[in-house]
Amino acid sequence: MIVVMKVGSPEPEIQRIESELKEWRLTPEKIIGKHKVVIGLVGDTASLDPLQIKEISPWIESVLRVEKPYKRASLEFRNGEHSNVIVSTPNGDVTFGQNHPIVVIAGPCSVENEAMIIDTAKAVKAAGASFLRGGAYKPRTSPYSFQGHGESALELLAAARDASGLGIITEVMDTADVDKVAEVADILQVGARNMQNFPLLKKVGAQDKPVFLKRGMSATIDEWLMAAEYVLAAGNSNVILCERGIRTFDRKYARNTLDLAVLPVLRSLTHLPIAIDPSHGTGIAQYVPPMAKAAIAAGTDALMIEVHPNPAKALSDGPQSLTFESFEHLMRELSVVGQAVNRWSKSPVPVN
Repeated sequence: MIVVMKVGSPEPEIQRIESELKEWRLTPEKIIGKHKVVIGLVGDTASLDPLQIKEISPWIESVLRVEKPYKRASLEFRNGEHSNVIVSTPNGDVTFGQNHPIVVIAGPCSVENEAMIIDTAKAVKAAGASFLRGGAYKPRTSPYSFQGHGESALELLAAARDASGLGIITEVMDTADVDKVAEVADILQVGARNMQNFPLLKKVGAQDKPVFLKRGMSATIDEWLMAAEYVLAAGNSNVILCERGIRTFDRKYARNTLDLAVLPVLRSLTHLPIAIDPSHGTGIAQYVPPMAKAAIAAGTDALMIEVHPNPAKALSDGPQSLTFESFEHLMRELSVVGQAVNRWSKSPVPVN
């Protein structure tokens, strides 16, 4: 349920309404929009009469029920306004959101060694990326595959940030590792295999770093948004959704099916920013550029692209990784598409 305040509502009156609603055993959450203030109500609202709440104050314009099972993640909860996630990086604040330039996240699947991750950080920054991705802890289908270097890789990511000024995004797999990952990462990633790891969702929701929530490989949109609700309900309002391809009946030609239709669908359901991962979505490097360009045209807020100095020798996900040269070329192409939809921060660079 949401309480929509009239334009110009005085702050003391809003605070008084919040205090009274708390006495009803509700949790009010004030949301400041472009034109109005909205108070979201969390708790047992099923038996409440909206007219009864409206009588609390003449400054209340309307009281509306949120029909979706995911309350805080729903677009209704913010009265139809999409939210932004602002992340502080050594190079300044970066905003993920519908009316802001597209954010590019790039880097290897796994952190392999210091020289490799620092060289990659410098290369993707020079091409225009704002964040470095790199796995310290890697969930792999086979127990014999490279699992990442763990805590020592976090130190290498910190060194890469110092050398490049990029923000850091890396995956956390275990509740026991959340605090140590949060010390280094600017954004904590919850991977597809952990989308419904509810203890982990609650733990990352209880800390204040933004959360990058990937869609499970067989998850419905409702399941994905309910996973986001776990993070939001734990107190963390900074969640970015990431589509990374889903498993369908035909996997002969691509690793997954990249569901770009999710972009307009999510815009109508949730206020949260949306990212697309065309690398995992296709699994093949040559398919990444066309899907990245298509994602921008369809309205993504961010892209996550795998880049490696030598994909043929990568310890994980080499076939879907771009070289430094191919990533630089792609960024030039993306700038043209981004400018066409008014979502690119720099002028297009001529494509060679």
